[in-house]
Amino acid sequence: MRRPSMTVINLRQARKDRARVEKRAKGDENAAKFGRSKAETAQSRAEAELSARRLDGHHLDGGRAPGEGADD
Repeated sequence: MRRPSMTVINLRQARKDRARVEKRAKGDENAAKFGRSKAETAQSRAEAELSARRLDGHHLDGGRAPGEGADD
């Protein structure tokens, strides 16, 4: 009769591998909830700056907010 060969495993390494997998899963879950890539963040920031400049450019008093003029 032939016995099936068993694989010897290092229990410490198995624990570390399992912890690594769990940590990765938790990180992926958090990234899906909260994360945005650097490119998405930069794009949002650029769009906000552009819209702010456009809004400031449409002021009738030359870009100053009300109450900031030299005539006040």
